[in-house]
Amino acid sequence: MKKLLLGLLLITSITVNAQTVILKHKTYTATYDTQKNYPILIEYWLTKAMLICSVRIPRGTKFMPDPLLKKETDLQSSYDKSGYDRGHNMNAEDNRCDQIGMNESFYFSNITPQDPRLNRGVWKSLETKVRETAALDDSIKVWMGSVGEIKKIGKLSIPTHCWKVIYDNKTKQYQAWIFPNVSPKIMEVDNYKSTVEDVERLSKLKFVISK
Repeated sequence: MKKLLLGLLLITSITVNAQTVILKHKTYTATYDTQKNYPILIEYWLTKAMLICSVRIPRGTKFMPDPLLKKETDLQSSYDKSGYDRGHNMNAEDNRCDQIGMNESFYFSNITPQDPRLNRGVWKSLETKVRETAALDDSIKVWMGSVGEIKKIGKLSIPTHCWKVIYDNKTKQYQAWIFPNVSPKIMEVDNYKSTVEDVERLSKLKFVISK
């Protein structure tokens, strides 16, 4: 697994274009849009070892600016009374075996303004599904992000859609989902299943695993 390399470049704090910055952390890498003020891409490997440990870290509660991009990710005041959840991309539950990972998962560079029923409903169900798959198959590559702008609240652009793609290193299969960032009428994860090609068209990204 360690020899597998993602086709996308992973370098700390490298400017991709005029408004995107790559931020490398211990358990995830964020591509952060400094105009929309949400991550357009979060990526990481989720493994069985990250989920199963003798001592589980308490879930964090404090959201904070990313120290690699502190000014641009100082967003608490924009979230206050916005009506949107501070939606994790890499979920805090994925970091219950790592204190550093837990702390870093609460950086605003890992957070997207999500409709509350989406964040607490089918998005959460999908997070659980991905963890269960990783615990069974050991190594899952996860990509996720958001696109578009419904409106602006303070510094925040509220994205139109949130998406997720996974690659199962055991089965060599991809799965993909696209969620409108609105209160969902259907709470079944499979209703939002899509294709990698559709997510690539939406996000303008490529999801490639190469040896």
